Amino acid sequence: ILLSLFVAVILDNLELDEDLKKLKQLKQSEANADTKEKLPLRLRIFEKFPNRPQMVKISKLPSDFTVPKIRESFMKQFIDRQQQDTSCLLRRLPSASSSSCDHSKRSAIEENRYIDQKLRKSVFSIRARNLLEKETAINKILRACTRQRMLSGSFEGQPAKERSILSVQHHIRQERRSLRHGSNSQRISRGKSLETLTQDHSNTVRYRNAQREDSEIKMIQEKKEQAEMKRKVQEEELRENHPYFDKPLFIVGREHRFRNFCRVVVRARFNASKTDPVTGAVKNTKYHQLYDLLGLVTYLDWVMIIVTICSCISMMFESPFRRVMHAPTLQIAEYVFVIFMSIELNLKIMADGLFFTPTAVIRDFGGVMDIFIYLVSLIFLCWMPQNVPAKSGAQLLMVLRCLRPLRIFKLVPQMRKVVRELFSGFKEIFLVSILLLTLMLVFASFGVQLFAGKLAKCNDPHIISREDCHGIFRINVSVSKNLNLKLRPGEKKPGFWVPRVWANPRNFNFDNVGNAMLALFEVLSLKGWVEVRDVIIHRVGPIHGIYIHVFVFLGCMIGLTLFVGVVIANFNENKVLTLLTVDQRRWEDLKSRLKIAQPLHLPPRPDNDGFRAKMYDITQHPFFKRTIAVLVLAQSVLLSVKWDAADPVTVPLATMSVVFTFIFVLEVTMKIIAMSPSGFWQSRRNRYDLLVTSLGVIWVILHFALLNAYTYMMGACVIVFRFFSICGKHVTLKMLLLTVVVSMYKSFFIIVGMFLLLLCYAFAGVVLFGTVKYGENINRHANFSSAGKAITVLFRIVTGEDWNKIMHDCMVQPPFCTPDNSTYWKTDCGNYAGALMYFCSFYVIIAYIMLNLLVAIIVENFSLFYSTEEDQLLSYNDLRHFQIIWNMVDDKREGVIPTFRVKFLLRLLRGRLEVDLDKDKLLFKHMCYEMERLHNGGDVTFHDVLSMLSYRSVDIRKSLQLEELLAREQLEYTIEEEVAKQTIRMWLKKCLKRIRAKQQQSCSIIHSLRESQQQELSRFLNPPSIETTQPSEDMNAINQDNSAQPETSSQQQLLSPTLSDRGGYRQDTGDAGKHCPQRKIGQWRLPSAPKPISHSVSSVNLRFGGRSTVKSVACKMNPMSDAASCGSEVKKWWTRQLTVESDESGEDLLDI
Repeated sequence: ILLSLFVAVILDNLELDEDLKKLKQLKQSEANADTKEKLPLRLRIFEKFPNRPQMVKISKLPSDFTVPKIRESFMKQFIDRQQQDTSCLLRRLPSASSSSCDHSKRSAIEENRYIDQKLRKSVFSIRARNLLEKETAINKILRACTRQRMLSGSFEGQPAKERSILSVQHHIRQERRSLRHGSNSQRISRGKSLETLTQDHSNTVRYRNAQREDSEIKMIQEKKEQAEMKRKVQEEELRENHPYFDKPLFIVGREHRFRNFCRVVVRARFNASKTDPVTGAVKNTKYHQLYDLLGLVTYLDWVMIIVTICSCISMMFESPFRRVMHAPTLQIAEYVFVIFMSIELNLKIMADGLFFTPTAVIRDFGGVMDIFIYLVSLIFLCWMPQNVPAKSGAQLLMVLRCLRPLRIFKLVPQMRKVVRELFSGFKEIFLVSILLLTLMLVFASFGVQLFAGKLAKCNDPHIISREDCHGIFRINVSVSKNLNLKLRPGEKKPGFWVPRVWANPRNFNFDNVGNAMLALFEVLSLKGWVEVRDVIIHRVGPIHGIYIHVFVFLGCMIGLTLFVGVVIANFNENKVLTLLTVDQRRWEDLKSRLKIAQPLHLPPRPDNDGFRAKMYDITQHPFFKRTIAVLVLAQSVLLSVKWDAADPVTVPLATMSVVFTFIFVLEVTMKIIAMSPSGFWQSRRNRYDLLVTSLGVIWVILHFALLNAYTYMMGACVIVFRFFSICGKHVTLKMLLLTVVVSMYKSFFIIVGMFLLLLCYAFAGVVLFGTVKYGENINRHANFSSAGKAITVLFRIVTGEDWNKIMHDCMVQPPFCTPDNSTYWKTDCGNYAGALMYFCSFYVIIAYIMLNLLVAIIVENFSLFYSTEEDQLLSYNDLRHFQIIWNMVDDKREGVIPTFRVKFLLRLLRGRLEVDLDKDKLLFKHMCYEMERLHNGGDVTFHDVLSMLSYRSVDIRKSLQLEELLAREQLEYTIEEEVAKQTIRMWLKKCLKRIRAKQQQSCSIIHSLRESQQQELSRFLNPPSIETTQPSEDMNAINQDNSAQPETSSQQQLLSPTLSDRGGYRQDTGDAGKHCPQRKIGQWRLPSAPKPISHSVSSVNLRFGGRSTVKSVACKMNPMSDAASCGSEVKKWWTRQLTVESDESGEDLLDI
């Protein structure tokens, strides 16, 4: 515990503070922008040469006519425009079709004539294109102004209320939107109190840092865009001014047909994203993971990956006794590899260039390695040496040929990324390596002074001094059978005479700095350090044992831990894991957990309360599940005793296992009845249970039929398989299983890379140590005679099992071996320098680096699944709740739902993922539109909705990294803009509907008013008698009813003429109103003024605005004045209606 705590403290010192992480992220982004701006040195070399742009060449030109020099690129602009306009026109024209083959030529001629006529009118398309260019330029200016306003905007905000996390984050983003675009704070703050102003000031101060951060992010984004633009401009200038720029091998033209053909062949790949050609929506295919794998690399790279793998398989059959030089079948594989690689490199060179082009083959270390492997293979194939002496150039060429598996690192992008992330920060690794080597050098120098010449002794144990160590002595030889053998009198034990030799220990010494460094390197791996300590104590003294203990503490506990920590930290930093803040780390963990989250494949409960419903309730009850788990454990206990057919105890154990099998058959049957066969088959865990149960039934049949050792073995295997099913029935065990699965998935390419390195070392070990003499650790079980055995030995070395002793066995030299300088496969001697470089490099790369990276990834995933609820952005309860709601909405259990069902899904969510439609209606619209926009209205998957909810539930400014943050903000801006457009469009439609309804209502009012006026005018023109009369009883009743009506409000006073009333007064008018002219609804106008007349009025009753007046006069009336007053009242009524309409529209807009 204390040692692990000490190591944890050392590794914790490599962690950075939160502020320093953010600062380093920004600096790294700026550095990447600066790097993108600069052209590589291989392209900048063209700047040293004078400019020689290509000029327009005109043939058949008179000598007395001079043409100014015009650049060819300038003229191509107009040619490209004409071609572009022609192609655009051709796309718009309908294709001619003929019904028979006889009229094909005639239809083609007519089509050409039609195209010629259209081409003459292409000026219209050019004019339209110019308008489009102007519109694009205006949009760019507007975007630039908006960006500048965003950078110079003021910040002001209000804290959001604590609701669901979606609501909280939505209000935070809305505050930032208002702060970013600037608000009218100065105008609004005039009517505020002092406390409100103080609060606004504190909010402004609180968001000051956010404003600065926004400015930095925008500046970095602009800097990246400018860097890419400058780089493109530089490449275009070089392409224009230097005719040999971007020309493969300075021969093939830039737009040559052969080069375009090579580009098509080199860059052709499988399109993993299946889209609908009509709607453009991405289709959710069933085997999308397989399609993604096929689209990982191009077709050409897939061919070369397969050829390289086949070549590596053929190399595994090589050995010192079956060499490629003397095996025609192995030579065929060698020829195939060289031919295919020649074709590949030629195509890539013709398409992208060799070195002096922007996308050259040799533009990084991977390209250099490709050319190196090809040249080595080509030289070896052409040379094919029949005799290869040991330690010669031919043997070195064969060792370099073993690097062929490294080609896969270059062909697979993910593996290339792993190597780049591992060695991008080589400076830090180099510095800590120098520190560790310096520590070893200091201890080695001090060890030479202490132990040089003091560790050697005579092989005769009876000789102590070096002067007496000469002559010969007898060594007794014995085996285990004759250790206690009784000898006769005068008989000696078997043995032989050997010379006395004064020698150091077999595997180490401190006679010089080199040997001392090698001994300390072995001690650094904690392999054999106890032997070194014991030899030092025995031959020098106990006090000198402190030397080795101090080195183990400083070198291994501190130095080696620091080296491994720097390597892992550098790997994580290049993966941008070390520089992540706490919030960003939580977001990455959340995305990792969401990737492995799957929808529940649980069918719903049957609607009725019949037999199936009862079975469903029983099988889903927790007590039933716990009982099945206990039975699985009880069956596993039966394997605590070996099942032997001859043992009578095995029979009752097998019988109990048969009983358990029938219980599990009953369980599966109950689930199938409860869930239906299709619902049962949807769950992978149910499929596994069905498979194991079926195997159990087969075992029961075979057991009672045969009853032999094989059936007992099969029964034990079925029990073991059944035990694995319990992992999915407990949360903790399921998390452990998921940790292992995710770790294997994430570290897949690291494991593959480690295996490829292992394969390269195995091939080289066969060439170097294939015939080495057997020793203490090199024996018939562990040797390098073939590639398969070499892999097993290297896998043993990865675990650290006596790797130093195997290395010393491969260093064997004469006189302990038989040398032969003719060929390396005839000698049994080793290679001292080769073994030293081979084993030390292998142990550092594999054991110290790759293995520790694998362990770090596993620990990282383990901490991911065992993080506390407080450290998680979305808890397991939230994910479980979402899975349950998804299971309710996805009735087909396919993992996809139509887009319109997302609204129902969001409305059903509760808890932290709940969306309140009364308070967050706009957020609901944004989320729905985001899902519609994702696949152009197509179906959405489980992870699509879950990913959208996760983005909406976090503070993207704190949790997302720069690149992802910019992309997400751009997406949310687009969504908000589109939702705003839709909202305004819907509001306008509602307003138009409301206006049309009011127009129809007003038209009916005006129509009734005109009818009433026409009736009154007819009575004016045809009075029965001109005399003053008293109002009738009906008129009095009408007046009383009118006076009893309430007055209209002041906000909306409507014109209510009495003549339009449909009471008893309409009946008194007779049929005069039937002859009034009718008009269509919706076509209203003010009543036209009649001709001036003069009549005596007997009785006129008019009501304006709810007021009733009765006049009985005998006078001369002017109908023109009455019409004018009526028109003025109508105009006032329309004015009040428009005022009310505008008020209602404003309120609706606020509600929206």
